[in-house]
Amino acid sequence: MTVRKQLRTALCGLALAGVVVTTTQGPAAAAPTVDGGAKVSPVAAAEDAAARSLARSLGDAGWRAEVGRAVAGGTGTGLKALADKSRTRAAASLAVDVAAADRSVRAAKGLAADAGGLLTVTLAGAVGSRRAPLVAVAPSDDESAAITAYDTNGRAHTLDAARTPDVPVYVVGVDGEKAVEAGVKVLEHELAAAGVATAAPSAAAAPAATAATGYWTSRITSVRLNDDMETWIKGDAEIFSIVSGFGLDGKVRVDTVTHPYLNDAGTTYYPNQILVNWSQYKYNLADVVMMEDDGDTNYSALAKAIAAALLTIADLGAYIPLVDPVVDAIPSSFWTDDADFVDAWYTLARETTGTRDGAGANGRFTFDRYWVSAL
Repeated sequence: MTVRKQLRTALCGLALAGVVVTTTQGPAAAAPTVDGGAKVSPVAAAEDAAARSLARSLGDAGWRAEVGRAVAGGTGTGLKALADKSRTRAAASLAVDVAAADRSVRAAKGLAADAGGLLTVTLAGAVGSRRAPLVAVAPSDDESAAITAYDTNGRAHTLDAARTPDVPVYVVGVDGEKAVEAGVKVLEHELAAAGVATAAPSAAAAPAATAATGYWTSRITSVRLNDDMETWIKGDAEIFSIVSGFGLDGKVRVDTVTHPYLNDAGTTYYPNQILVNWSQYKYNLADVVMMEDDGDTNYSALAKAIAAALLTIADLGAYIPLVDPVVDAIPSSFWTDDADFVDAWYTLARETTGTRDGAGANGRFTFDRYWVSAL
C-alpha cells in the first residue's frame, strides 16, 4: 500500500465534527495509450516521445559524446537547451521533438508558456559503466515493477524498477523544482481568483500595528522523511506543503511553501525555514498537507479542486481542521502519476515547539517559535 493510500485511510479515521465537506471533481479526460492499450498520463506520453527521440538521436557518435559530457555531473540538464547548443544534425531533429513535448507537458500541468522548457535528461543506473546507454522515463505508476528503456535502434528493454541496472540510463523527466516553482504561482493565482486568500501580495496585508513591530512564525528547524515517494529512476523528490487555516477576515486561507532542499528519504535537513506566518491567521491553529510533485500534477486543476472544497467551510467561531477537505479535494485517477501525499500535520499552534510526527508517520518536523522583526 502506498503512503498516499495509507494517508487516505488514516485521515478518514480522524473526524471533522460538525463540518460538511463538498468535493467537486470533474470526469477524467480520456487518457493517451501506449502499445498494448495501457493508459498513460499526458506528461508520461510526452516524456516517452522525447525519450524515444533522444534514443534514436544517440546513434550519432558526436552527439552521443556531447550528451555524455553534459550529464556526467549527475544533475538534470535541460534537454531542449542541450539540443539547441549542438551543431549536429541529430540534435537539430531532436530539438523539434523536444519543443513539442515541452508544450504538451506545460499544458498537462496547467502552466503558462513562460515556464519554459521543463524536460531534462539525467544520468542514472551504472554511471561509471562504458556500456552503451539506454534512454528511459520513470513509470507513471509508482507501484510499477518494470521500466521501459530504449536503445539507439528503437528496441525496448525492460528494467527492474526496484534495482539499479548495470548499464548507464539516460532518464528523461520533468524538472521538478522548476515545475513546482511555476506551479505554486499558478496555485496561488487560481486560489485567489476563486476567492481563497493566499500569500500572494495584496492590499490585505497584516494590520499596521503588527507590521510595524513584527510577527510570530513557526519555523522548521529540522525535517526528515521516511519515504520521499521516489524510486532510483526518479531521483530527487520535489516537495511542497499546503498550509491552511482561517485568515483575519474569517475566511479560509491557503499558503504554499516549497522545500527544494528536501531531496532524500532517511536524511535529516536543517533548513530554518518559516512555515506559518501567524500574523495572517485569525486562530492560533493551522494545518499542513505535504505533497510531492510526481510529474503529472496539474496545478490549475489542483487549485480549483481545493478551492471548491474549502469555500464550503464557514467560520463557526471555533477552529475547524482543514486537512481532510484538502486531502479529499485533490483529484486522483488510476492512470495519472498525481502528486503523492507525503504526510499531514493537524492543528499546529503558534506555541508548537519541538518534534511533531505527521498523521501518516512518514514525516517528522521540529519547530521553534521565531519572531520576525519589522525593519
